[in-house]
Amino acid sequence: MNVEFLKDVALAVAQEQHLKTVMEMIVEGIGQEPDVALVRLWFLAPGDICAECYLRPECPDQTRCLHLVASAGHSLDQHENWTRHNGAFRRIPLGVGKIGLIGQSGESILIPDLRVDQRWVVRPQWVKEQAIRSFAGHPLKFRKEVLGVLGVFSRTQLTEKDFSRLRMFADSAAIAITNARRFQEIDQLRAKLELENEYLQTEIKEIFDFGNIVGRSPALKKVLQQIQLVAGTDATVLILGESGTGKELIARAVHERSPRKQRPFIKVNCAAIPDKLFESEFFGHVKGAFTGAGKDRVGRVQVADGGTLFLDEIGEIPTGLQAKLLQVLQEQQFERVGENRTRKVDVRIVAATNRDLQEEVEAGRFRDDLYYRLSVFPHRSSTTAGTP
Repeated sequence: MNVEFLKDVALAVAQEQHLKTVMEMIVEGIGQEPDVALVRLWFLAPGDICAECYLRPECPDQTRCLHLVASAGHSLDQHENWTRHNGAFRRIPLGVGKIGLIGQSGESILIPDLRVDQRWVVRPQWVKEQAIRSFAGHPLKFRKEVLGVLGVFSRTQLTEKDFSRLRMFADSAAIAITNARRFQEIDQLRAKLELENEYLQTEIKEIFDFGNIVGRSPALKKVLQQIQLVAGTDATVLILGESGTGKELIARAVHERSPRKQRPFIKVNCAAIPDKLFESEFFGHVKGAFTGAGKDRVGRVQVADGGTLFLDEIGEIPTGLQAKLLQVLQEQQFERVGENRTRKVDVRIVAATNRDLQEEVEAGRFRDDLYYRLSVFPHRSSTTAGTP
């Protein structure tokens, strides 16, 4: 390992702020060394694909594991792609194998000659076919916290000096990753606050346009009793009624009387969003996810975190997106467009429609499981809010 080369790579990585680019630069930089066969970087993150994970039978704790996030190398078989992240070892349980042991213990491992010491060799045939000689693995640690693992497979024997240089590089890489994550979090918070402010400005205008719910009719009193009954819970609410019957005001009243009233009330008019933009508007996207995605975008589900998401005209949601909305309702989870990471969210759903969703289900235009999840507390808005 050329020390000057590693310094140059570390310096270049330290100047980058985008997390994905930092991780790619780390593995691609080391991968340029002529004798390096494969470099991989795993991040410690919550378990997410346990049902299909190759190593599930060996996993002692499915709450978190090591996720493969960057890979680079030079295969002797030109048909094999070593940059992919979806192979058998895309997830590694803590404590399992050499990578898992490094992630669990926070201690480095050097195997100078894999031909002699085969205790950690999981695929002997691959080691032989690719002429792999040595392995070096280092934890990526910042202030004693293990962030992940950097693993290097070499076709020449790695020395203690090489091992020490890689450790110093791993320490620098961990700092660069931590900084990039913080920059990313700041950018996400800034984007979320900007979007939240935009929505709140709209909401303030609409509040003054519509006024409060006032009146003394028996029908309105019944509506207010129902609002009071459900507002203090986290139950999903489905408001049914024709256009102009005050469905949005009902939704606002539920939010304002709930424990979430200090958090955002985010309205989405499902009928006003073009089909191609639905997923991005709802869940957000990452830079480069599609043509025109010049930067990361926070979706409305994330903006509503901690508050209430009001889905007006929910019957207009495309069938392809309904499964993802069901995931939010059932598991409080979602994924941005172009991102493999599953994000957690704490959001209450209040939906409204002027359609007969039961008929939509029978016609195959609306998922029956989503309909029943939405119908936890169905409310029919048959009286226009504000009628005395």
